[in-house]
Amino acid sequence: MSKLANEPKPDWIRIKLTTGDNYQDIKTMMRSKTLHTVCEEARCPNIYECWANRTATFMILGDICTRACRFCAVNTGMPTELDLQEPERVAEAAENMNLRHCVVTSVARDDLKDGGASIFAGTVAAIRKRLPLCSVEVLIPDFMGDADSLRIVMDAKPDILNHNIETVERMSDRVRAKAKYRRSLELLQRAKQMQPDIPTKSSIMLGVGEEWDEILQAMDDLRAVDCDILTIGQYLQPSPKHLRVEKYYTPEQFAELKEEGMKRGFSHVESGPLVRSSYHAHEQVKSAKSHKDGATALS
Repeated sequence: MSKLANEPKPDWIRIKLTTGDNYQDIKTMMRSKTLHTVCEEARCPNIYECWANRTATFMILGDICTRACRFCAVNTGMPTELDLQEPERVAEAAENMNLRHCVVTSVARDDLKDGGASIFAGTVAAIRKRLPLCSVEVLIPDFMGDADSLRIVMDAKPDILNHNIETVERMSDRVRAKAKYRRSLELLQRAKQMQPDIPTKSSIMLGVGEEWDEILQAMDDLRAVDCDILTIGQYLQPSPKHLRVEKYYTPEQFAELKEEGMKRGFSHVESGPLVRSSYHAHEQVKSAKSHKDGATALS
């Protein structure tokens, strides 16, 4: 049992509750269009802040995941939902919210031949049609390593391709279900080979038993496949049946890890206790673009 199991969370793990008009408007809109958000399904600690700012991460392909990762609060089982009209509903919601940056993720759909890649591509296209100036980020599963599925997504040319390694290599099999650390790195590498101009992004959560040197090695592994953007956050146990928290990292340690990441050449590192993969995602697009423009100017 974790020594932290019965201890209160540190003072810096505080969630700002903001449930004003914007929060209620977005919640009502999502329900009226029968849409899911990872903000709700994964119990994201930033939901109040993000929804108050009229930003949200859409979760497509239903709300039942074919995998049962030990850190994730999303429901697991055999999905029954596949709605071919979902891309249009997501795009309509994004238009109603007047989004400048839209994040689209999904549950893992290992029951589908392409893992849901075609729905991802359709969603990118539908958003672009309604909101030509809105940047689109996709946070995808590993598609069981299928390159053809990945190509479907990359051919849709999202502005950012995000796939999370979640944890360090040693902890990966314990933390994730079916997903493999090296396969995730291979996906990020393939994405860059298919569309070199599209920034790639990944995320690491801390507090599941990793060592400091392993975090730095994970950074090196991501840079070795030319990953551009990194987010680092504190793992929080969503329920008693999930992995226990082994360690709470301090804000100072997160700041140190940001420095380590920037030294390694990431264009942007978002690092903090409550940081999640899509936190401040709109700012990361700007950082990636300015980094690319600066590199082009120097070449």
